[in-house]
Amino acid sequence: MAFLFYYLYMETLSNLFGSQAKVKIMRLFLFNPNLPFDAREIADRTKVRSTIVRRECRLLEKTKVIKRRSFKLKGKRISGWILNVDFSYLEALQNLLINITALQQEHILKKLSKIGRLKLVVLAGVFIQDWESRVDLLVVADRIKKRTLENLIKHLEAEIGKEIKYVALETAEFQYRLNMGDKLLRDILDYPHQGVLDKLGLLS
Repeated sequence: MAFLFYYLYMETLSNLFGSQAKVKIMRLFLFNPNLPFDAREIADRTKVRSTIVRRECRLLEKTKVIKRRSFKLKGKRISGWILNVDFSYLEALQNLLINITALQQEHILKKLSKIGRLKLVVLAGVFIQDWESRVDLLVVADRIKKRTLENLIKHLEAEIGKEIKYVALETAEFQYRLNMGDKLLRDILDYPHQGVLDKLGLLS
């Protein structure tokens, strides 16, 4: 049921903005307001074809959501785009596209179930709009499939439009580090976070 609602949510955004590709591209700029991107980088980050990226960026430029910007990359000056922070409806776009809803969190949990035997999933940072957090996602599981996890993270980054800082640990290592007072784990658990799955009885 949660996946169905998530699908309908994404479909609504796609219909509202014209395509899911445009939603991904807009999120990339909204999450990185001070960074310019060229078509190649946008395509790589969003997993959208370059031809579609150029078309959507031209439309976003026409509506003044983004603006042209030339910048240096590896010693070469290239042309790209940057978020127009003076766009009249910028705050409304941020409220609509940056907020990661509970339905999306259920969607994330469903995807994570493929990486191993999940024991604990904690969301922080970008998922709860806490921009000071050191980590966005903590996953504790047994028999973690690292390649599957890496591919999942890349997919989520493309959907969200932002790099995800995550920690993935086997249960035994997690419990050892927690008992030793590991600072990174304490920074996650002692500060704002949301538990999505807790089979360790840690968050109750």
